[in-house]
Amino acid sequence: MVRPACVTQMYRARQGEITSQMRFVAEREKLVPEVVRDEVARGRLVIPANVHHLSGRLEPMAIGAVSRVKINANIGNSAVTSSIPEEVGKLELAVRYGADTVMDLSTGADIDATREAIIAASTVPIGTVPIYQAVLDVKDVSDLTAQQLLDGIEHQARQGVDYMTIHAGILFEHLPLVYGRVTGIVSRGGSLLAEWMMVHRKQNPLFERYEDILEILRAYDVTISLGDSLRPGSLHDASDKAQFAELETLGALTLRAWERDVQVMVEGPGHIPMHQIEMNVRKQKQICHEAPFYTLGPLVTDIAPGYDHITSAIGAAMIGWYGADMLCYVTPKEHLGLPNAEDVRQGVIAYKIAAHAADVARGRAGARDRDDQLSRARYAFDWNEQFRLSLDPERAREYHDETLPAEYFKSAEFCAMCGPKFCSMHHSRRIEEGIEKMAKAAAVAAD
Repeated sequence: MVRPACVTQMYRARQGEITSQMRFVAEREKLVPEVVRDEVARGRLVIPANVHHLSGRLEPMAIGAVSRVKINANIGNSAVTSSIPEEVGKLELAVRYGADTVMDLSTGADIDATREAIIAASTVPIGTVPIYQAVLDVKDVSDLTAQQLLDGIEHQARQGVDYMTIHAGILFEHLPLVYGRVTGIVSRGGSLLAEWMMVHRKQNPLFERYEDILEILRAYDVTISLGDSLRPGSLHDASDKAQFAELETLGALTLRAWERDVQVMVEGPGHIPMHQIEMNVRKQKQICHEAPFYTLGPLVTDIAPGYDHITSAIGAAMIGWYGADMLCYVTPKEHLGLPNAEDVRQGVIAYKIAAHAADVARGRAGARDRDDQLSRARYAFDWNEQFRLSLDPERAREYHDETLPAEYFKSAEFCAMCGPKFCSMHHSRRIEEGIEKMAKAAAVAAD
């Protein structure tokens, strides 16, 4: 099999080169190109950009400490529902509302065709979990071979996938540490590999063949997203020995990838109570040598099925504030079913709020500019400007228009919440006018 004659973004950065992709990212992030180059060389910043996707519609972006906090949206079919047009529609909707990357987690029919259609249509990086497709090609997970897993990784790399979740950190010796958990292993890829290891009484094949995996990823410049197979799936299981034993392995795997000039992200929890979030970030950054941290949520409580986009956005805002670099969205249907287009919209918006709040808290240059602009528009009762600046203009306009008679729309200095007599901002403006008159009168009297 002939592989592309590719050198990765990390390799080129380490040679002192500033690639066109680095320049593009620098402009988007309002950074100097040299900073982008140096951070990519160090491993604190990744530019997920498969060479095949770069020749298509991909617009390079970056994930890491010096860039804005990013969000990912998961889409994909299942054995029960969805179609290629529906998945492409979810992709377009997610990107429209602000997803920075999209993962195709399809486990149903026509996976190859679905993935190809998604990559062809996508301007943002596409991620996958290759073991999902590999398992579908065998009768039982125990029938999988290491070579089948590697072949699946290379197949998806050839298709143009920009980053892949590889569950190489869960080891045979970690499995007893799961005993006593409330929710066991909640990672799909992790549970499949754990079952394989228990059946064969052998080490994780992705760990055993890790060097071969890196060779494949380097050839196409695919970023490796080191999967957290033992992430906690409930508050009870948060920050336990199993989670942190795997994290130590992920730290070692990060260094091995960097030795091959392969870009790395490290995935994180899961379900974490609020008071443990900062500790989890600090631990990951230390153990994994400041590689970008990509987290699912975390969910800060377990009791809100149907509202877990809210439960997790609380944790996402906090973990982004403390240093996570990309937040994987959770939709209202998490734990309940496959998300539809409206669920994708709600999940993306919830996470755009969380990521933006984190950027403001971290003091990103210019992060609060949009907030200040919207606040001024609000105080001026400039409704159209408020809609334009909002994360979801259609929903904001919908809520406003459905509660306010049409004849009031252009000139109303109030909304349906307070009405004309109780609008505090309307009264504040009158107070300001009065203070201004008093100040002028005092100045005249002083003369």
